[in-house]
Amino acid sequence: MGRPRQPLSVIQGKGKSNHITKAEAKKRKAQEDALRGKTDQIEAPSYLTKKQKEEFDKIAKQLVELNIFSNLDVDFLARYIDSKTEYEKMTKEMRKIKNPSASDEILKRYSDLRINRNTFYNECKMAATELGLSITSRLKLVIPETEKEEVSEFEKKFGDI
Repeated sequence: MGRPRQPLSVIQGKGKSNHITKAEAKKRKAQEDALRGKTDQIEAPSYLTKKQKEEFDKIAKQLVELNIFSNLDVDFLARYIDSKTEYEKMTKEMRKIKNPSASDEILKRYSDLRINRNTFYNECKMAATELGLSITSRLKLVIPETEKEEVSEFEKKFGDI
């Protein structure tokens, strides 16, 4: 299947765009801009609690500023926040159990909480990666700084032939 496609700006920032013609770059940029999506209807879904909606708004604002979030991502962010909330609930419940090996019933309860917590953790981790909420996922999107190259007289007159 190959490597995941990187945005044109990342390829150019890495200085590895020699194989891409100006026409191809223009076409690819237009495609990427069209796929980015609009940000005019980003609103927390009604099924989130008031506290969850506040977190949604905070994260959505930051993602929009990074140009990696659009109307199309709203439900995905809501599911991330919902999974995160459930993970936190499971963690609090586990902490209430002081001695998980006190009885078979308590051990079973602790084990069930741990399984559920791990499920919610995995859901959160996957969503965070997809949304660019982890440092490693954002690093894949970061446009490296490139040194400004001197443009020769020939290039100034004739451009990229």
